[in-house]
Amino acid sequence: MNVWTMVGGPVFWLLALLGASSVFVFFSRLLSLRRAQIDYQDFIRGVANVLGQGNPDEALAICDDTPAPVARIVAAAIRHRDGSARVLRETVDTTGRAEVGRLERRLALLAIIAQAAPLLGLLGTVLGMMRVVLALNTEALVMRADLLGGVMQSLVAAAAGLIVAVSVQVMYGMLHIRVERLIVDLEAAASEILALLSGSRREMVS
Repeated sequence: MNVWTMVGGPVFWLLALLGASSVFVFFSRLLSLRRAQIDYQDFIRGVANVLGQGNPDEALAICDDTPAPVARIVAAAIRHRDGSARVLRETVDTTGRAEVGRLERRLALLAIIAQAAPLLGLLGTVLGMMRVVLALNTEALVMRADLLGGVMQSLVAAAAGLIVAVSVQVMYGMLHIRVERLIVDLEAAASEILALLSGSRREMVS
């Protein structure tokens, strides 16, 4: 057992638990976001070719077989292609907001942990100093080990809080950048599929 676990106190164990949970959330979300990343231009181009051949069911099957937010937005647009332009746009917007919500899932948890970790470290520091003060007030002859234990608990808790906070903030930033890139792709894909379906509708009318 090392010095961290011996003198860290209960706050250290709480911070360790939060750190481990953050690592799990980070890698699970990173894997999910990587699966969600596709070349939306090639995807829409392929769907457009199928629609141009008059096979909307096949286009929907392609969307259903592609586990990506772009595919779900395109599928929603295809299913409502016969509705008015307003209904079509509202459908795409609603689906897009839902997909953005899925992409941002658990990011708030990382942000909360990053903000709470330094405060928990400060709490551990206060508890460690309280341990020192109690030793001074209750013992007639204070041993060096009693004082050193309280001081070490304070330092370890403060260091653990900062380590967790910095690490989780980096994780959050990396995921946030990926989410922002995916949102840009979603917006571009939504505009392209709306333009494609609107153009097809005008050709049918003319």
